[in-house]
Amino acid sequence: MGSSEGAGNAEEAGKAAGDGTGESTVTVLVAAGANLGIAAAKTVGGTVSGSSAMLSEAAHSVADTVTELLLLTALKRSARPADEDHPLGHGQERYVWALLASVATFVGGAVFSVYDGIHTLTHGEEPGDPLVSYVILAVAFLLEGYSLRTGLRQARGEAARLHRPLGHYLRRTPDTTVKAVVMEDSAALAGLLLAAGGLLGGQLTGSGVWDGVAAILIGLLLVYVAWVLGRSNAQLLIGRSLPPDVRDAVRERLRAVPQVADVLELVTLVQGPGEVLIAAKVDFRDLATATEIEWACEEAERDLRARFPAVRRVFLDPTPGRGQAAP
Repeated sequence: MGSSEGAGNAEEAGKAAGDGTGESTVTVLVAAGANLGIAAAKTVGGTVSGSSAMLSEAAHSVADTVTELLLLTALKRSARPADEDHPLGHGQERYVWALLASVATFVGGAVFSVYDGIHTLTHGEEPGDPLVSYVILAVAFLLEGYSLRTGLRQARGEAARLHRPLGHYLRRTPDTTVKAVVMEDSAALAGLLLAAGGLLGGQLTGSGVWDGVAAILIGLLLVYVAWVLGRSNAQLLIGRSLPPDVRDAVRERLRAVPQVADVLELVTLVQGPGEVLIAAKVDFRDLATATEIEWACEEAERDLRARFPAVRRVFLDPTPGRGQAAP
């Protein structure tokens, strides 16, 4: 991919990220409202039917509700402006709360589901009337589907603006709140199908093994979701650079400044959706005066901000080129 295309992608990325916070909040609110009602309904259904898979799904929905509350906290706290104690802003705090949300998914949903499934396999269960559970599962499927549709609509829109495939966008996006909603709602739909299969298997065979296996599979599904989301947020907390094609485009923009001879070292850091830091060691032309270097730095920063709206901070370090002798 050429530098000009990478520049276009970065420009679109900045615009999408800058405009996406409000849309992300709506997406998370829709998911939280759906999961809260579903959790209560599944608890009733699990209690009436005696199904461990239904109770696992109730734990799944409770964990998802807690996750969405943590994601809302992440959106609110990361939006605070920079101050004297936090000169680089609070953008990366989003990933702290999102990482806690993935832990909540693991502890609140996965651990309970696996434990309940194993308990059912080892101790058995007394099946009750599954009709209520089937109705609840059908309603929950519709609500989760609507929530997933909201998340996918935002993700597809942003992926289209970036000229990226949806899968690539979800893997690389710094907006992990949208990624969390899409993954959790997808897992929720799969979990509902597993719970329905466990109920049906138990109803046809009279054995609780089907229900126990379904609960364990739901737990393992949640382990996978928690691991993927935890890894994504950990990478962004540690510090992740822009994609290679966008880094190349940034380097070319710096080299295009008249007084710049070469870019010796380039560091890019994603600090949050719509927040990118750029630092570079730059070799300026030998005959450039101090005033020309100062204005070249200003020109480079203005150009980068205009070309890549996600760029918030630019630090340029005038550095002698390789092989130059000290005066």
